[in-house]
Amino acid sequence: MHGGAHSVPPDQTKTHANGEDSRSGTGRVIVIGASTGGVEALHTLLSEFPSDCPPTFVVQHMRPGFVESFVSGLNRACAAEVVLAQDRQLARPGRIHVAPAGDLHLALFAQTALALRLIDAPLVQGHRPAVDQLFLSAALLRPAPVAALLTGMGRDGAEGLLQIRRAGGHTIAQDEASSVVYGMPRAARELGAAAQILPLRLIAAALLRAADPTSQDFNRRRTD
Repeated sequence: MHGGAHSVPPDQTKTHANGEDSRSGTGRVIVIGASTGGVEALHTLLSEFPSDCPPTFVVQHMRPGFVESFVSGLNRACAAEVVLAQDRQLARPGRIHVAPAGDLHLALFAQTALALRLIDAPLVQGHRPAVDQLFLSAALLRPAPVAALLTGMGRDGAEGLLQIRRAGGHTIAQDEASSVVYGMPRAARELGAAAQILPLRLIAAALLRAADPTSQDFNRRRTD
């Protein structure tokens, strides 16, 4: 396994009560997509997030009936609160929202507060929920989000990752050596959607650093 990180030039073309402050703050939110191999990858990645992590949103391709136990397992492993996303739920720091499996897409909307929507819409890249649907909605947020596309078959999430990068967000794709299936990250790399290509062990720290409004990475990208 190769442990190195690659920078890619841009394409020129635990439990919190309801009712607490739902604003995402001045930092970026984090969005993550995964498919085959993603359950283990997400356990590894999200267990490194602190209890006050930025609002985080996850789409993992999974058959109905399994996501609840997946969320329970993440809650045991993570310092942050991990919840199954609900329609019109307010986002807040310290909470990781996982899309439910089944017939609805997860999308983000920001007005007076950042909220989740579960949308009844056609399949995207053969999936519902789809990573692309989450990423494309997140690309409209300001400041633009931080995004990671992890191991998985196909190309779901690659186009959404590209739109996040074009919007000024920081984008990461998992490298081939640490991916179980190098499909979705490969598609992102080929589109020029990933600013960084990293092994799994480095992705959590890179996401948190890029989302931190006090970091040089965050402030440099806001002025790019």
